[in-house]
Amino acid sequence: MTTELQPRERLLTRPLVMAMLANFGAMSTFYLLLSVMPLYAAEAGAGDGGAGLATGVMMLGTVLAELAVPWMLARRGYRAVLSLGLCLLGLPPLTLLVVDSAEAVLAVCLARGAGLGIAVVAGTALVAHLVPVSRRGEGLGLSGVLSSVPSIAALPLGLWASQKYGYAPVLLAAAALALLPLFAVTGVPTARPERGVRRGGLLGTLTGGGIAGPSTVFFAVTLATGVIMTFLPLSVPAATAGLLPAALLAQSVATPLARWWAGRFGDRRSPSALLLPAVLTAASGTALLCQAGSPPALFAGMALFGVGFGLAQSASLALLLARVERSEYSKVSALWNLVYDGGMGAGAAGFGLVAGQTGYPVGFLLTAVVVLATAIPAVRDTRSRPAPRPPYKSRP
Repeated sequence: MTTELQPRERLLTRPLVMAMLANFGAMSTFYLLLSVMPLYAAEAGAGDGGAGLATGVMMLGTVLAELAVPWMLARRGYRAVLSLGLCLLGLPPLTLLVVDSAEAVLAVCLARGAGLGIAVVAGTALVAHLVPVSRRGEGLGLSGVLSSVPSIAALPLGLWASQKYGYAPVLLAAAALALLPLFAVTGVPTARPERGVRRGGLLGTLTGGGIAGPSTVFFAVTLATGVIMTFLPLSVPAATAGLLPAALLAQSVATPLARWWAGRFGDRRSPSALLLPAVLTAASGTALLCQAGSPPALFAGMALFGVGFGLAQSASLALLLARVERSEYSKVSALWNLVYDGGMGAGAAGFGLVAGQTGYPVGFLLTAVVVLATAIPAVRDTRSRPAPRPPYKSRP
């Protein structure tokens, strides 16, 4: 006796495409100015300290805004909050066309950081709200791939264009990349997240069942990300430094591809089955960077870490969303992004203290050990929560 196959639900609806376009615009404008604003601050009279402060102020604005987004969504809805995030990303850079000072640059960075925090939390929650439950992992993975393109293209483009044409054209382009997607926001729902029964804000979400394990794994992997992105360029010997951009590109490409594949896998099996592979792959890649002076080790390490990072992104977000009510999606999005930013910040700050005593190779090895330690909660999560039955039937 044969069982009739059930058709899969449609993934790319018009509201979802509009939401992805808005997310793409937010990430494009963010990466276009990510390396430009510190240089602008330094040339505006803030010096090297001001250049670092520009990034620090931006991340401060991001974290503070992320904490407030669930509250904002509950009161104003997806369309209004996402529009606010895009406006904070796009309008402040225009002020630098008429006000040229280090203080103005820092104020713009703070505002853009808040806009980024609002956009990523609201955008992630909206995508999770719009994708069919049976294809949630695939939809989130596809959104992640689209959001990763700006990190590959816009980041080097902004730096190159500012050096060749000056800051004004880049500032105008950054404003356009943020403000033009406002047309797409008109196609997303005005609805607010439903009210849930769980209380206690983000803390209540974190202490809920099945939340701590994936969050711990993702924090460790993002911690390693902060270490690698900040200190790998400083650790690579001069003889190998010319290969670093290609190695970074390998990681930048491997991460979204792994995230997309992991989303499809998680929809058919269980995303919890990917936690341990994410830990092992990310830890192995980090450990290989102890030999960053060797081209094979450099490329293999970055590629492996990219795969592990992509697996961790997909598995952790899918598991957090699957273990809360639909009304808690905005809180999960805020929590996931806070873990992302907090892990990267903690990794960069902590490694700077450790590497001064141990050197870079031992520091990378210790970072790999920290990531590997989360294999314990990863295994516990997989064993304690069996794979759910697939929401649709697939061919053998």
